[in-house]
Amino acid sequence: MSSNQSNFKHVSYLWDDAKAEAMAGDEVALLVYRSNLLGADLRLTNYGGGNTSCKAMAKDPLTGELVEVMWVKGSGGDLGTMKRNGLAALYVDRLRSLRNVYRGLDYEDEMVELFNHCIYDLASKAPSIDTPLHGFLPFKHIDHLHPDAAIAIAAAKDGKQITMELFKGTIGWVEWQKPGFDLGLQLKACLDENPGIRGIMLGSHGLFTWGDTAYESYINTLEVIEICAQYLEDHYGKKGPVFGGTKLGSLEKSARLDKAAALAPILRGFCSSKTKMIGHFTDDERVLQFINSNDLNRLAPMGTSCPDHFLRTKISPLVLNLSPDESMDDVKVIQEKIAPLFEAYRKMYANYYNTCKQENSPAIRDANPVIILYPGVGMFSFAKDKQTARVAAEFYTNAINVMRGAEAISTYISLPHQEAFNIEYWLLEEAKLQRMPKPKSLSGRIALITGSAGGIGKAIAKKFAEEGACVILNDINQERLDGAVAEFKKLFGNDVVAATLLNVTDTHSIETAFKETALAFGGVDLIVNNAGISISKAIADHSVEEWDRLYDILVRGQFIVSKKAVELMRKQGFGGDIVNIVSKNSVVAGPNNAGYGSAKAAQAHLTRLLAAELGPDRIRVNTVNPDAVISDSNIWAGGWAEGRAKAYGITVEELPAYYAKRTLLGETILPDDIANACYVLVGGLLNKSTGNSINVDGGVAAGFLR
Repeated sequence: MSSNQSNFKHVSYLWDDAKAEAMAGDEVALLVYRSNLLGADLRLTNYGGGNTSCKAMAKDPLTGELVEVMWVKGSGGDLGTMKRNGLAALYVDRLRSLRNVYRGLDYEDEMVELFNHCIYDLASKAPSIDTPLHGFLPFKHIDHLHPDAAIAIAAAKDGKQITMELFKGTIGWVEWQKPGFDLGLQLKACLDENPGIRGIMLGSHGLFTWGDTAYESYINTLEVIEICAQYLEDHYGKKGPVFGGTKLGSLEKSARLDKAAALAPILRGFCSSKTKMIGHFTDDERVLQFINSNDLNRLAPMGTSCPDHFLRTKISPLVLNLSPDESMDDVKVIQEKIAPLFEAYRKMYANYYNTCKQENSPAIRDANPVIILYPGVGMFSFAKDKQTARVAAEFYTNAINVMRGAEAISTYISLPHQEAFNIEYWLLEEAKLQRMPKPKSLSGRIALITGSAGGIGKAIAKKFAEEGACVILNDINQERLDGAVAEFKKLFGNDVVAATLLNVTDTHSIETAFKETALAFGGVDLIVNNAGISISKAIADHSVEEWDRLYDILVRGQFIVSKKAVELMRKQGFGGDIVNIVSKNSVVAGPNNAGYGSAKAAQAHLTRLLAAELGPDRIRVNTVNPDAVISDSNIWAGGWAEGRAKAYGITVEELPAYYAKRTLLGETILPDDIANACYVLVGGLLNKSTGNSINVDGGVAAGFLR
């Protein structure tokens, strides 16, 4: 690493000379490298925010001549994870020649389609709306970022004057305008009027910086942001306490988490009035400083300034009217207390839409809040999936940082409602939304499958995750659980999976698991009672302790898990599914099976009893009856295989073939077969079915239900 890293206090210097040297001569590789370094530091830009570019000579595939090409981050990518295929490549001369056909601000959107006539690499990512902002500047390497420290100045009432004084005229200023072709022309005009500047501040928006090489651009970017950050730090406290000082104190950490876990399902119910939402919670110290402050009620309704923040956090947050020590024991009282807040928010949002809409505006979207602030406790965010909810929270934290900085040096100003609307309901943004893949059948659903670190449970969790659900993996064995979590994160990413140790015989363990589920995702929709053991012995050899253990895990465990799940589902108010993994043995009388078979029968009847009771809550309760699932299943541990082999007068090695041969279909039953049956019950096609059983046993006539 270069010694330059010691020059920075507020940003991370990550440049590795050896790595960069290996890419020498490949400007595009250096662009990707620089982009990844910039995206790795959230103080420099947000997830999915900002864009970078480079211009270099390349051979024209038609003429063979060298032409200037610009590679720029494509639409919808993320700097921190971007690869070469995330770039758009365009002929620079063609892009600039679009000035000849540009018809003015009223025709901005038509220019985006014309970018396609400038494409150099036919495998390019779609060019973003910011493409001309890079194209009209002459520099070889350009960074456009949304650092909190710079936006704090850009969103300050005196931002332009502060920028001029702080950088002594070496950073230009362009007033707020929606990104597009004209803004690119304004950047070029700013440069022409201020030759020799090192960057441009975009009012309320962000920062442009550049260099003749990838390294020069990187260093210039870090230095400008460092200066902004140090300026803010030097001014904190000079005007008075941050955010006007503290209005109330926070609960202790454990109490905050308890309160958030109790409230999250209630909030999820309100936020899911149109579409099922996934939640996220944070009690980050920066959030607590803001929500506990005297200035909260003044600043929160103002909304954010940077369009990247606004697009993900909505026009403004909802601030709860609950005290930090509010009792969560009576759910109806809490619901009645906050219901008017949601009604008022939806009315406010509808008024915002109706006031700002144009003739061709897309239809109004979900009017529920994305960001919910609970003074003394923390911040909730709700969105269509976990990643979007988490990123929304990150963006609002960025917005808090911006407000803190702007208020320290001047007065914070947010985006006017009409400008915000023009971004949120931009036809180009709407087109981007329409291009997104159709949600999967379990999108917006949260699943807890007991014993899901292996065997049938893991297969069910994997199937649900594949179909879009968030899953909470759990097991009593930490090592086994860790392995499953690593596998799922590799398959589905960090946002789809959470994990908790869970012993279904321990009420405290179950309560803790559901608390962690609520904190991770906001609630729960799908419960699969799968955890179990098996003991096969003649009654003379069967101990009372073994009997109790079977009933504790299979029956009592199913009862307590279901009881706690129903509590959360009722808080949400939109129903759910409980699927109990029972067994063919619940209806078939076989030898040496008194304890296991009768416990399974109890599980089956408990399913029917709960289905009858929970129908009015729209909670469906159904059964899957497997048989002889051998692959990767804990059921074969602890002597069960030996016991069943002895009962049938065969060897353990002969069991798989024996089980398959005795079925009507002659099939071996696998964990995936059970997972598919569970998915059939919860995937949407059987939403009006409850109290039913599906046999997955290859066809055992004695197990037919009647």
